Amino acid sequence: MNKHLLSIHDVSAEDIIRILDTADSFREVGTRVIKKVPALRGRTVVNLFYENSTRTRISFELAAKRLSADVINFSTSGSSVSKGESLKDTALTLQAMGADAVVIRHSSSGSPLQLTKWVRGSVLNAGDGTHEHPTQALLDLYTIREKIGRLEGVNAAIVGDVLHSRVARSLSFALVKMGANVTLIGPPTLIPATAPQWGVQVSYDIESVLPELDVCYMLRVQRERQRQQYFPSVREYSRLFGLTSERVGMLPEGALIMHPGPMNRGVEIDSDVADLPQAVIEEQVTNGIAVRMSLLYLLLGSGTPAEAAAESTTAEQPEQVTLPESAAPTSERKVEVSADA
Repeated sequence: MNKHLLSIHDVSAEDIIRILDTADSFREVGTRVIKKVPALRGRTVVNLFYENSTRTRISFELAAKRLSADVINFSTSGSSVSKGESLKDTALTLQAMGADAVVIRHSSSGSPLQLTKWVRGSVLNAGDGTHEHPTQALLDLYTIREKIGRLEGVNAAIVGDVLHSRVARSLSFALVKMGANVTLIGPPTLIPATAPQWGVQVSYDIESVLPELDVCYMLRVQRERQRQQYFPSVREYSRLFGLTSERVGMLPEGALIMHPGPMNRGVEIDSDVADLPQAVIEEQVTNGIAVRMSLLYLLLGSGTPAEAAAESTTAEQPEQVTLPESAAPTSERKVEVSADA
């Protein structure tokens, strides 16, 4: 693997299989009473988040802590960034503090790549602008493989605001790389003109594609990144492209419903649909911790993942230190003298 993970293009199909297999080794750690292994003890991981996040930030934090790494959470509010400090100066500060890995989320595409020029540690892209979100794509691949048993030949549709979605880009690239068949669905205004170059199909009619799917992946309409009106109304968008109970009935038996979160219930997905057994949205979150543990371990760790997962910190005991007689507490010295007498 490369030193950094900035894009799905940084990993080969063989790398992806290795990441997912390693995540299998770490999945069991989350079921223990003490959810820790000492694989990255002594390493420092910095979560550098310039955008709001719940799932991704907490997932990376838990992943690093379960590997026994030291974690520093950095947010723009309450930091020198609010005083005008540049990304470069922040990066140099983190470098001076000895960060072994920096996980960055930023509103500007290309920020993780720029960060690699200023820090010596590994950089992991947790989402940059409308570019990519590779770790989300990897946890989605893990979930699909776990539920369906394969990735090659899987029929998947990514539905919604593809134009502004970094998740859609990374997941499309990853699925195509693993031999899946991908269809992008949405209003023409929300499908990138370059999408056919990704190796995917494009459709503007969700109901014509649903009967063929193994995976129906719904995207949130990202109003915060839109600079103009891309469809007449939210109500019309929901009517044409929302996943309703009626449309779920068109899916083959066993088809998965997925969503990267956060969800807008009642817009891209009905509330009751999000709670169906075939909706694996919460499992995606759980799997994200194991996949990010795998990535941090492969970038920073050593040894085999099986050894790391097997060596629980519960087996560790504090070192037994024998003090010389002169350094022992006075009361202990008296006891020893009386015993010898």
